[in-house]
Amino acid sequence: MSEVAVIGLGRSGIAATRLLVRDNKAVYASDADPHPEAHSGVALDLLRGLRDVTVQLGGHDLARIQQSELVVVSPGVPPAAPPLAAARAARVPIISELDLGFEHLHGTRCIAITGTNGKTTTTALVKHLLVQGGLKSEAAGNIGRPLAEVALGPDVYPWLAVEVSSFQLHDSPHFAPAIGVMTNLAPDHLDRYASVAEYYADKQLLFRNAAGSSVWVLNGDDQAVLEMAASVRGERRVFSLARPADAWYDRTRHVLRLSEQPLLGRDELKLLGDHNVANALAAALAVREAGIAPEAIARGLGSFRPLPHRLEPVREAGGVLWVNDSKATNVASTIVAVDAMTRPFVLLLGGRHKGEPYTRLGEVLRHNGRCRVVIAYGEAGPLVAQDLTGSVPLERGTTFEDVVSRARRAAKPGDVILLSPACSSYDMFHNYEERGARFRALAEMA
Repeated sequence: MSEVAVIGLGRSGIAATRLLVRDNKAVYASDADPHPEAHSGVALDLLRGLRDVTVQLGGHDLARIQQSELVVVSPGVPPAAPPLAAARAARVPIISELDLGFEHLHGTRCIAITGTNGKTTTTALVKHLLVQGGLKSEAAGNIGRPLAEVALGPDVYPWLAVEVSSFQLHDSPHFAPAIGVMTNLAPDHLDRYASVAEYYADKQLLFRNAAGSSVWVLNGDDQAVLEMAASVRGERRVFSLARPADAWYDRTRHVLRLSEQPLLGRDELKLLGDHNVANALAAALAVREAGIAPEAIARGLGSFRPLPHRLEPVREAGGVLWVNDSKATNVASTIVAVDAMTRPFVLLLGGRHKGEPYTRLGEVLRHNGRCRVVIAYGEAGPLVAQDLTGSVPLERGTTFEDVVSRARRAAKPGDVILLSPACSSYDMFHNYEERGARFRALAEMA
């Protein structure tokens, strides 16, 4: 009996395995981590009890994978991982869990959100606005529930808000959203991609199955986004912070608008930074195409609150505001956070290096003029210090507790202590959530 190989046994891989079993497929499911139970819990134990499912932890049987009829890959598995390389060498088709789940959805249309930064906030906004507009919806993909898990459930959603990463798009030949959103483009994941062009090529796969009925919501201030979608089939809707567009920010009156119709004032949107104004405009355009009325969109934008680890105000103590932006794992997202600061700030910068130099951030900090000091730390600390020397005052931290203590001593009343690391967290933490939670806990001790 032929079988399907599932690579990666986090929440996505477990959902994919269960969905394949429902289709009467035999499954070989493997994970390089010998203890994925720490993340998957009881759900992983359930797989071992399913008929025709073989589970392997701590490695992969490459020969068995090469004999499979199909490989389904979880989003956390890099494209160059040995099991995927083995599958490609044997010409075994590879699809993402996203693609598998999408093919099993019935009566559901997808609003897909991708881009370098802002994906998660925009996805959460889209789901919130759909619900506020009276439609049953769910956030899925790289946020919330895997699509395979949604497909397994009894609920049918007229619309899903689906965050999609470049890794997922790489292996999703059938994914065809009704509405696609491209938030922005900037260099990222250069620890996994050989070049920026290779990374952008995967992002462009959002448009792979474009049809005449497709609607594309595009960042009108990002030339790379506009060029990427220039010859794509379907309708285009553009949002802008700089000029009138389908959705735009009227800086003169401090109002977010859909065409000429005012939505809400800037002070009613409880999100820091211009980038979040752009995210709100993108979400508003997407849900309008799904049939949500402008009045409901305005109410939804006004009631939305910041997501954890994304320019999240943690607390204010002694006149110092602590802001958790642990999700800022690349230079572009940290630049966005810096641009959002209206008060002097202490910047916590470091972690595991992702391949991009920090010199561009140094130029931004020098011109911004509000950065009191950078506390550089982690594996990337020496590179951060090398690239930022001469641009901004800088200290080197050791442990994360030491970094936060240094920031506390450097900050003055009226300042912000900003965790926006521009790096991944894997040198000190399991993920950016753990890093942000530790920052939050230390801030509460202030």
